Amino acid sequence: MSRRAPPPMGAGKGSGRPPALPALLPACLPALPALLLAAAILTTMPRGTMQGPHEKRLLEDLLDDYNVLERPVANESEPLEIKFGLTLQQIIDVNEKDQILTTNAWLNLEWTDYNLRWNHSEYGNVKDLRITPNKIWRPDVLMYNSADEGFDGTYHTNVVVRDSGKCLYVPPGIFKSTCKIDITWFPFDDQHCDMKFGSWTYDGSQLDLILNSEEGGDLSDFITNGEWYLLGMPGKKNVNMYACCPEPYVDVTFTIQIRRRTLYYFFNLIVPCVLISSMALLGFTLPPDSGEKLTLGVTILLSLTVFLNLVAESMPVTSDAVPLIGTYFNCIMFMVASSVVLTVVVLNFHHRTADIHEMPGWVKKVFLLWLPWILCMSRPGRKITRKQLLMSSRMKELELKERSSKSLLANVLDIDDDFRRSHGVPGVPNSAAFMRTASTLEDASSGSPACPVAARDLQAILRELQFITNRMKKNDEEMELINDWKFAAMVVDRFCLIIFTVFTIIATVAVLLSAPHIIVQ
Repeated sequence: MSRRAPPPMGAGKGSGRPPALPALLPACLPALPALLLAAAILTTMPRGTMQGPHEKRLLEDLLDDYNVLERPVANESEPLEIKFGLTLQQIIDVNEKDQILTTNAWLNLEWTDYNLRWNHSEYGNVKDLRITPNKIWRPDVLMYNSADEGFDGTYHTNVVVRDSGKCLYVPPGIFKSTCKIDITWFPFDDQHCDMKFGSWTYDGSQLDLILNSEEGGDLSDFITNGEWYLLGMPGKKNVNMYACCPEPYVDVTFTIQIRRRTLYYFFNLIVPCVLISSMALLGFTLPPDSGEKLTLGVTILLSLTVFLNLVAESMPVTSDAVPLIGTYFNCIMFMVASSVVLTVVVLNFHHRTADIHEMPGWVKKVFLLWLPWILCMSRPGRKITRKQLLMSSRMKELELKERSSKSLLANVLDIDDDFRRSHGVPGVPNSAAFMRTASTLEDASSGSPACPVAARDLQAILRELQFITNRMKKNDEEMELINDWKFAAMVVDRFCLIIFTVFTIIATVAVLLSAPHIIVQ
């Protein structure tokens, strides 16, 4: 049997000597980069962050005898100064109906706690601590005009405490504040919404709020809103007296000044309203015989009613003011409703007949003389004026007097000419010639016994012709009256078209000019 060789010197278990360094190098090479990185991090870290047991000891020393109900001041007769600021992040919603402004903001509170000071050199160079707000004193600053169900909409974050006793508390939150919405100039309106912050229990002799910045709130991180344009957020310190307490209370009020972007409302409400009102104006140019004149007016009136209901849904239920766009819509609706009424009048005029209606004298003067002359309208199919008609009738009377001295045969031969000329000019009496001729024939028959048969035949012919001409005259007068009513309807249509066009233009321009601003992009 062969014997096993003894182990070398220093290699046994009980030798107590470590392995040689060259033997360890191959095993340590893979972990060498990680060791070097850890060493570099440890050497570059500031000494204040190495807070293991020192921070624990510091917290125990600070909070063992700390009373969260004690106001941390060196002199109890002096107020504790609180620097207060507000950082606005976003305008989430402006509820006009409930009059609530919803915003995303950060509060910024800074104060000095007399009981939270230490020498950082005695605690491993620990210069700051993060402490939950329920373990130390903090001011009970709340938003007075909160509309939140829980009243306080902030998220309670840690308080950063410095070794000098300075405390920084920056709680974020979603704030719902009441806001008096003035809808007088909607949708061209500006709104000023206040956010009032103050201590709920500490009066001005115990706690004093000071603005962080004279410019008001911080808007450096503000996210723009698609409906509202932010004009500014000034802040103001106020000292108020309340009926409950004799002491003055200090508050800081930030006023969020916003302006509505009108581009959406301009193109979705105002422009359609103007177009619909223009269609109502075109209804006056529609012929009454088409049968759709009244239907168009009623349809336009219903369309405007729907638009007004859409606007009313976004308005607060208040009687303090009437919105500008509501006033404009009411004016346009009144115009369209009046156009429907006048359309009924026009159709009534157009379809009147001589058997039922007789045109009064004042209607003739207004609708057949004055308004056509003002509106530069002429009768369709007629080129002569009323003055020329009166002059022609007078000339006809003179002509009949001259012809009365003519012989019987000449009068009979002139019957056809009298009928033609009198029938060619409507409204001229055409029976005078036949009356004159008949009387002449009677005189001739009584004075000339030689031709009694011819005279009686001529008298019969004249009576028949007189009956026919009277009937034709009556038909012409009826047709003339019907045409007068139709022309009066045309005059009313033209008059309403001009008046309502001017009214629509004036109302639209007045609304746009009375608004504080027109389009805000």
